Amino acid sequence: MSDRADHDATPYMRRIRSFALREGRMTPAQQRAFDDHWARFGIDYSGTAQDFNAHFGRHAPLVLEIGFGNGEALAWASEHDLVRDYLGVEVHGPGVGRLMNALAARDAAHVRIYKHDAVEVLEHEIPAGTLAEARIWFPDPWHKKRHNKRRIIQPDFVALLATRMTPDGLLHLATDWEPYAQHMVAVMEASPGWRNTAGPGQYTEKPDWRIETHFERRGLRLGHGVWDLLYRKA
Repeated sequence: MSDRADHDATPYMRRIRSFALREGRMTPAQQRAFDDHWARFGIDYSGTAQDFNAHFGRHAPLVLEIGFGNGEALAWASEHDLVRDYLGVEVHGPGVGRLMNALAARDAAHVRIYKHDAVEVLEHEIPAGTLAEARIWFPDPWHKKRHNKRRIIQPDFVALLATRMTPDGLLHLATDWEPYAQHMVAVMEASPGWRNTAGPGQYTEKPDWRIETHFERRGLRLGHGVWDLLYRKA
């Protein structure tokens, strides 16, 4: 992707947010997590490109999870995959606090967190060619038609994300909202920066590395299906 295309993506993505900031009430334990653990696990957004090898103190493949919610999946993945480093981005404080407490309980050393808008983190903090894998699991479907433009999976966003991936880097999308799954396929298949690992327009079986979370189980109880998509950087 050219520098001009990257630049042109910026105004659109800044104008339309893919999230609504509904903080909710943090528990005392979640609030203490910011006081006790942010210096260890958190990265303050500065708008400048980061050296993640310096943050982690080693050279290892980097996995990004955008919108990790309560951190359940990210905590499990990082515990069972010690050879890679993990970077989580989430805007909601309670989930960030809960994840930091879980990481501190097992003395995790290879996870860092942003509490910030993922688009801005991608634009300004993550250098090109940095990410071995990116995960966007169960993002807000913005199911009302007039809100569809707020969905994070949009042409400009996936083009930007492609520039941040290593060669053959993996993008894993998952949703329990079928119209959003169809939207994801349409956007991704039209993007020249990505190749569907299952074949054009195809979904894939749930990979072993994506655990079934509380959120997903609730959706299944409500009769929702679940759709996974795996794309490699073309």
